[in-house]
Amino acid sequence: MAYRKTPAEIRRLEAARERLVACATEVVAEVGWAQASVSAVADAAGIAAGSVYQHFPSKAALAVEVFRLAAGREVEVLGEVLHAPGEPVERLSRAVEVFARRALENRGLAYALLAAPAEPAVGAERLEFRRRYRSLFAEAVQEGMASGRLPRQNGEITAAALSGAIGEVLVDPLGAPESSAVEELVAELTAMTLRCVGAPHN
Repeated sequence: MAYRKTPAEIRRLEAARERLVACATEVVAEVGWAQASVSAVADAAGIAAGSVYQHFPSKAALAVEVFRLAAGREVEVLGEVLHAPGEPVERLSRAVEVFARRALENRGLAYALLAAPAEPAVGAERLEFRRRYRSLFAEAVQEGMASGRLPRQNGEITAAALSGAIGEVLVDPLGAPESSAVEELVAELTAMTLRCVGAPHN
């Protein structure tokens, strides 16, 4: 009869895996994908490098898990704001503000998710999550058109342009030392969002 892990063993392995991913996320936020070696992650987790491979077959597999969890959380937060009660254009503006503030509060991780050089497997995940961001923005644009607050347009194209512009605007600030110009940057980014979708603004 094949050996079957007990529930306690399964919980222990799951907890170890979660801690490993959390440590890897911190390492990536600090040094980027290229420098986040298996040894560096193992050191951060306080385990032997070989133990990492008990949970992940390769560095790439670990990196993908880090990206999926971190980016997934950002998509989740964005969706919560965009699906909250209220007028769609205001929700869209608020969502961009929240996204930008979260990125600027955790610059290392945000830069890693948006732009830092990474292995092809992480690059593929990046493309998939961009599609998810675009889908959320497109939904908000469609709601804005339906409510009469936005002019007729191709919501998918607008959403693609918007998601690309947000990333481009944030890349340089995320890679630079923290500055006191956060409020100005967020204000300009939200104003750009309204211009991009064709919303009336002051």
